[in-house]
Amino acid sequence: MATKKHISVMDTTFRDGLQSVYGGRVLIDDILPAVKYAKEAGISHFEFGGGARFQSLFFYLQENAFESMDKFRAEVGQEANLQTLSRGVNTVMLDTSSKEMINLHAKLFKKHSTTTIRNFDALNDVRNLQYSGECIKKYSLNHEVAITMMELPPNCSGAHDVEFYERVLRNILDSGLPYDSICFKDASGTSSPKKVYETIKMARKLVGNKTHIRMHTHDTIGVGISVYLAALDAGVDGIDLANSPVSGGTSQPDILTMMQALKGSKYSLGFESDKIFKYQETLKKQLDKYYLPPEATRINPLIALSPMPGGALTANTQMMRDEGIMDKFPAILKEMKEVVVKGGYGTSATPVSQFYWQQAYSNVMFGSWKEFSNGYGKMILGYFGKTPVEPDKEIVKLASKKLNLEPTNKNPLELAEDDVSKKMDAWIERLELEEIETTEENVFIAASCGERGIAFLKGISPLSVRYKEEKGAKMANGNYTVVVDGEKFNVSVADGDVDIKVTANSAPTKAPAQPAPKQEATSTPTANAGGSEVVANVSGNVWKILKNKGDSVQAGEVVLILEAMKMEIEIEASTSGTIGDMLVNPNDAVNEGQVLATIV
Repeated sequence: MATKKHISVMDTTFRDGLQSVYGGRVLIDDILPAVKYAKEAGISHFEFGGGARFQSLFFYLQENAFESMDKFRAEVGQEANLQTLSRGVNTVMLDTSSKEMINLHAKLFKKHSTTTIRNFDALNDVRNLQYSGECIKKYSLNHEVAITMMELPPNCSGAHDVEFYERVLRNILDSGLPYDSICFKDASGTSSPKKVYETIKMARKLVGNKTHIRMHTHDTIGVGISVYLAALDAGVDGIDLANSPVSGGTSQPDILTMMQALKGSKYSLGFESDKIFKYQETLKKQLDKYYLPPEATRINPLIALSPMPGGALTANTQMMRDEGIMDKFPAILKEMKEVVVKGGYGTSATPVSQFYWQQAYSNVMFGSWKEFSNGYGKMILGYFGKTPVEPDKEIVKLASKKLNLEPTNKNPLELAEDDVSKKMDAWIERLELEEIETTEENVFIAASCGERGIAFLKGISPLSVRYKEEKGAKMANGNYTVVVDGEKFNVSVADGDVDIKVTANSAPTKAPAQPAPKQEATSTPTANAGGSEVVANVSGNVWKILKNKGDSVQAGEVVLILEAMKMEIEIEASTSGTIGDMLVNPNDAVNEGQVLATIV
């Protein structure tokens, strides 16, 4: 019998799997028992950090990502290949980083147990991979350079075909960028098996047989297994898989399912099914207390028309649940096609996928192209690099006017270097102001997570873990929306003898929101009688308050900024006058239609 070709597997369960299915909101101590059984099953290559899972630990879980990575290493031992995900000049941030921060990213991830960093740019602008790749190699890490893939919406052309990926790969080779392996990464899981086959064939011809080539996809529209079979027949060396219950659907194809698909073939993953099943049983037991979003493991054919990566889909739908607007999900997903087409075909992978989602959200909630998300606007204006094709000229003009920014062709890294707020000294100064120890880790946490990072370091960040609702369990502290006889009210819930007030919400009635629990409840004061009201136009959280009680304000002037769907939403004064009362505080959860301040 002919010897089967061994296929390298990276287990994405504990990074991309958790992110795609649970929005990354799973505590490290709950997954370590399953990690033990994954090791016993013969898995030695894990994705264990980086990407969206880095920020989510600080944002929602009160956990330090660096400490969690070290815990993972202690569980699997020193020989395991532990891999993280990085976004070129963005590293693990949603904005471009300075050279100091890009270097610090590689240094700290090496220090905290990383073996390999997969490095990609969602625009496939090779300039964004150059310096980050050099830093990765500088600290003796394996550099897996990635080309990002997706399928364009129907009747679209100009990028994301085999010829396009060949140009990107040739640019990587011509740049002299140092790398150890190459990955073709489809975060939306929309690429056709035929295109994947031809792309891997092309790449193998260009780089030869000694270069390790890996394929990464999600099973969002149900073609994940077919894509991997095509990639294997084209000569790929490795694939990414996850284990149930964080496999399939928005995540990677399942390990056991892939083993079944390869029965009788010339390929082998090298695992024993009974050991993988034991690992699966343990993982299911450990995750059983967490709420599993119904869309997380389902196939969604609409994604084929409006590419949305699995790693961002459930994070966004969970935020929509928190804000009580889940009914808008189909419309926002449908609108993504428009923003992808008008935006220049950047790959639907973080942070570009988030830019797409935010702009689609804005178009649905506020009217088509009436507002621009900061990320989407800056992307089409060139601040994140060159898009695969030119964005729509009229949309570029609108974004330039709305954001008060001129289009640019400048290297994004040069733009970041010119921004003093992105330098280490700026964040050291901020930490000193907050009386926080200025370790390199703390500086990077603050720079990558902003105000939420500062809140974590001060010990005041919220714990926002989504557990299943248990019969008889009491409602968690926090802000809620309730509907009584068709009328909507904002309600705060808190333990003990706390002064709680209820305010009527003037927004049209919709289903009660189920926000993530917060550590501390915040009351919602009743607006003073008289004067005009400053009202929230969406549900979200108070990000910044720019005007305080007694401050004068002009009509159209920004009074405060909300954060919704990772967007900053400016709330403007409808009339001129003086702030009578500011009825909210930073980080408060607010509902659409809620009175935030009064003007007298």
